[in-house]
Amino acid sequence: MAELRMRRRAIGSALGAIALTAGAITTGLSLSAASAATWPSPSGTPQAVTKTIPVSGTTDGGMKRYYGDGDLGSDNQDEDQGPLFELADGATLKNVIIGAPAADGVHCKGSCTLQNVWWEDVGEDAATFRGTGETYNVIGGGARKASDKIFQFNGGGTLNISNFAGQDFSTFVRSCGNCSSQYKRTINVTNTEITAPGKVIGGINTNYGDSLTLRKITIVGDSSKKIIPCQKYIGNNTGKEPTKNGSNADGTYCKYSSSDLTYK
Repeated sequence: MAELRMRRRAIGSALGAIALTAGAITTGLSLSAASAATWPSPSGTPQAVTKTIPVSGTTDGGMKRYYGDGDLGSDNQDEDQGPLFELADGATLKNVIIGAPAADGVHCKGSCTLQNVWWEDVGEDAATFRGTGETYNVIGGGARKASDKIFQFNGGGTLNISNFAGQDFSTFVRSCGNCSSQYKRTINVTNTEITAPGKVIGGINTNYGDSLTLRKITIVGDSSKKIIPCQKYIGNNTGKEPTKNGSNADGTYCKYSSSDLTYK
């Protein structure tokens, strides 16, 4: 009897572990920063995208890989190229792998949720947020190989990024420094893993009242601490390159302490 109970407990534990893993892959909600660094394998037949896919409501990609083709078959830094997905206000895109070429990734026209979305090789940007005062949520997922930015925040409002993995990038998230329309932007990054090489985690414009809050950030492969957690700028709406305005935590614009950053 004792042996039978032990076998039942072992089977129950194994089934529980399988269920937990499946839930993490499906939703991205329970992924920790450490587990987020393991890129998922795509399912099904990869889908070429020749024309931007509009998303309203909720679209679940089932972990299929999508990649650009035709007019969207570029992986350069052209600011005018289209996205693979364009989300309407309030839309959710989840369980998607974006391969290469990735064009300009994902655009959010208003509030949106990106849940368990993975960019294998970022094109111009992984995702661009264009609303005027909405809330945008990035939950789970990861992005790598971004020669410029991973997340581009052109609109206004609040951008929340959690349980994410960013690898091999120039800037992880950036408030637009020279958009023709400028806004106050609030960025919160939590429980996220940053892997070198990288230059800046967050870039914000102090003159527009932006703020960046970092909590539970793990930085991998940067023992010399060259990655700047928070770079402040003086932004403009004339298209000129913004000027730098310091990079120290100050409790107003750059909100983090040494305990919020763990180096591995």
